Amino acid sequence: MSISVAIIDKYKDDLYCQKHGVLLPLPSNQKMNAYLKEIADQCGINKNLSTHIARHTFATTVTLANGIPIEIVSKMLRHSNITTTEIYARILNASIDKEMSKLDELYSADSFQDGIIKLPGQDSNVH
Repeated sequence: MSISVAIIDKYKDDLYCQKHGVLLPLPSNQKMNAYLKEIADQCGINKNLSTHIARHTFATTVTLANGIPIEIVSKMLRHSNITTTEIYARILNASIDKEMSKLDELYSADSFQDGIIKLPGQDSNVH
C-alpha cells in the first residue's frame, strides 16, 4: 500500500472527516499557529511563526527567488488579484537591493589600490 493511501485510510473513520465530508482533518488557523509556535520553541527559533509568515516565506524564498513566474505563485497562493502577489515580489526586490548595496560598499573606489581589489581585512601589500 502506498504511503498516500495509508494516510487516507488512517482517517477514513475520523469523526471530523465524516462530518465534513473530507479525506483529511483540517486544523484551524489558530491550531496551526499553535503547532508552529511549538515547533519554533523546540527548534530554538526566536521568531513568532504563523501561517501568514509561512505563506510569505514560501512565496518569496521558495518560489519567486527560484524563478517561478509570479502568475503561477499567485495561483498557488489562490490570490484573486495578482497585485496581492506583486507585494511579495516588491519585498523580494527590496531584499535584493539591500544585498547588492553591500557589494557596492565592498567594491567601492576605496577598495581599489594599484588596480587590485582590496577585500575587507586584507593587507594592502598582499597581491
